[in-house]
Amino acid sequence: MSVTLSYLFLKLQAITLLVFAQRAAALVRFEQMLGLRPHDFYAMASRAHVLAQLGDKTAALAAQEQLAERHPSNLAAWFNLGYMLEDAGQHARAETAFRRVIELDPKMDRAWYGLALVLIQDRRFDEAVAALKKNTELQPMSPFGWYQLARVHVDRHEPEEAVKIIRHLKGFEPKVAAQLERETGLLASRASQPS
Repeated sequence: MSVTLSYLFLKLQAITLLVFAQRAAALVRFEQMLGLRPHDFYAMASRAHVLAQLGDKTAALAAQEQLAERHPSNLAAWFNLGYMLEDAGQHARAETAFRRVIELDPKMDRAWYGLALVLIQDRRFDEAVAALKKNTELQPMSPFGWYQLARVHVDRHEPEEAVKIIRHLKGFEPKVAAQLERETGLLASRASQPS
């Protein structure tokens, strides 16, 4: 059987095994696929994903790092690496990964959001505000960036800025606005005042 046919047969097996939640067996197939094509993006990405699903965060992170290294211009490789590094508490490395995504595609709103989360955790609030503003500019109807931006303004002792965001959120995400009011202690009457 040719390498291409062997690869395709293993891929079909892996997909079928995943359908039946046989992750460990699928992982073996992805490893075999990589034996045939060591730099194959699909097999490398699938291996990292399955390792994460199996709960082996260390191996999943190593596989994702290898994927980003071998495919340095792939947004998904760097983006997923950034989130895995952030989850592992490796903020400096996560920041580097998210900045790489932004370098490749400055309009990827989720990368700006991921970068902001890392900056918030490092208490670099000025930089986080800039990243969140870019995120909300690119994705104005998503409440996630707005929520984090309001929280950062509270942490920076800028309640009026947070109130403006709560007021803004009331227009399209009233539940998130109410959650912010509860969490921040900012009064609803204050948030409903006109600008």
